[in-house]
Amino acid sequence: MLSKSSPGNTLLWVAAGAAAGTLAVWVMDRLDWYAYKRMPERDRQRTIDARPQGMDPAHVMADKVAGLAGKHVEQPHPAGMAIHYSLGMLPGALYGALYDKVPLLGAGRGSLFGLGLFLAQDEGLNTLMGLSGKPGEYPWQDHARGLAAHVLFGVVTDTAIRFLRNRL
Repeated sequence: MLSKSSPGNTLLWVAAGAAAGTLAVWVMDRLDWYAYKRMPERDRQRTIDARPQGMDPAHVMADKVAGLAGKHVEQPHPAGMAIHYSLGMLPGALYGALYDKVPLLGAGRGSLFGLGLFLAQDEGLNTLMGLSGKPGEYPWQDHARGLAAHVLFGVVTDTAIRFLRNRL
């Protein structure tokens, strides 16, 4: 078994965290889509109306980048999906690298990590960066499913890191 905290293994844990974050995004999306499809039609429409150009934040970001080249991105688009997954890989990579260095990081088996991502990204940065509408423009169900999905993201990331740390 490799020494988990040796500086030489930091890159290994960054890669493991990125993989864990990728898996967590995939799992998170299953829950998010399940909940979204079960929202009342009027609330799904409120969600679409609240979003810039009716697109999710990753696709809005992809469209902004494409706009620099005079292009437009429609949802779904591979660039939007790549951004969406990278937004899970990056915190996953940090989680993997810092897991044994920041004692409280794994608190709640990753649920607090997921909660933090929800508050920082969904409820904060997306609005500040113009990637989403203001939180009050969305129906309450969007906030509930976003919270549940991000907590699940944190738990899956933590579970995957724990699994890998016990085997590498």
